[in-house]
Amino acid sequence: MTDRKSKMLQLALILATALAGALAARAMGWPIPFLLGSLVATAILSLTIFTRTGNPVFFPRSLRELFIAVIGTMIGTTFTPDVLSMLPTLAVTLCAMMGFVVLAQASNYTIFHHLGGYDRATSFYAAMPGGLIEAVEMGRKAGGDIETLSIQHFVRIVLVILIVPMLFLVVTGETVGSAANQSLEKGPSDWRDWALVAAIAPIGLGIGKVSRLPAAPLLGPLVLTAILQSAGAIDLGGPAALLNLAQLIVGASLGAQFAKTTPRRLLSALALGFVSVAVTLAIASGLALILRQFVPLSFQTLLISFAPGGVTEMSLIALSLGASPVLVSTHHLFRILFTVGVAGLLFKRLGNDPSDT
Repeated sequence: MTDRKSKMLQLALILATALAGALAARAMGWPIPFLLGSLVATAILSLTIFTRTGNPVFFPRSLRELFIAVIGTMIGTTFTPDVLSMLPTLAVTLCAMMGFVVLAQASNYTIFHHLGGYDRATSFYAAMPGGLIEAVEMGRKAGGDIETLSIQHFVRIVLVILIVPMLFLVVTGETVGSAANQSLEKGPSDWRDWALVAAIAPIGLGIGKVSRLPAAPLLGPLVLTAILQSAGAIDLGGPAALLNLAQLIVGASLGAQFAKTTPRRLLSALALGFVSVAVTLAIASGLALILRQFVPLSFQTLLISFAPGGVTEMSLIALSLGASPVLVSTHHLFRILFTVGVAGLLFKRLGNDPSDT
């Protein structure tokens, strides 16, 4: 069997496993099933089948980057002209978000570096209260452990989604629905929506790389779409099927990195993740309690806006509470942009510590 044929068969096995995991996760009612289900399934495949080889599992970087660009385009569609009517409130809450990001980053870095014993690059990017995809991409370029970063951010997403509803129940006595049947689509998508994504994603990817944006595959398309959408130049529906496919591909690419993971490392990541999420949500809850005295938003809406979960899932939870998904997604989009900006700036100043390599 040729090396190329072997790689293609390996990729086919990974993608088939990812699809099975995604469908199983959706059937079980998991949050973000196409991302988390594919990630878990391919991680298990890597742990049980590929881990003995000691070699990285084949997954084309170009395929991953293309679908990261699709996700960036989808996130950008949540930015609409409606945000302009919320500017007075956003002026206050987004300033608070900057403080939240700095506090969360510093607290989590201390947890991962001093309690977890991770090297500086891995600790720094594991500490990001931002998305799984951009943290792993930036961490990889900085020399961090991509496997550890993937695990820690996966744990963060799962724990935030599980803990936030329980926090509402304890603090407010209200139960948050899963909103499993909700969607970010504005209406039925047609071929024009698919064509717009097909055009914007690669163009944004190219712009991101040429302009040397951090996490360029994500931020290039995201910023381009946000500008076009908020200016009213486009009205992209965001095809749900394409978003699901993109999450499946990205989840599979991350799960494929688990070939060298052991159950012991997974348990360690879960323990550290619980400490990190507990501290981060404590900061978010404190800010939400303070801010509700100054802005016309409920504690629930503020906490969902600050909780460092996925943009899609937090927006779905917002829908289940009757909160504005535009407002919530705007906060998460700003959190991602500000977190990535701060991470790029601060790590350049910190530099690499030879003692940690």
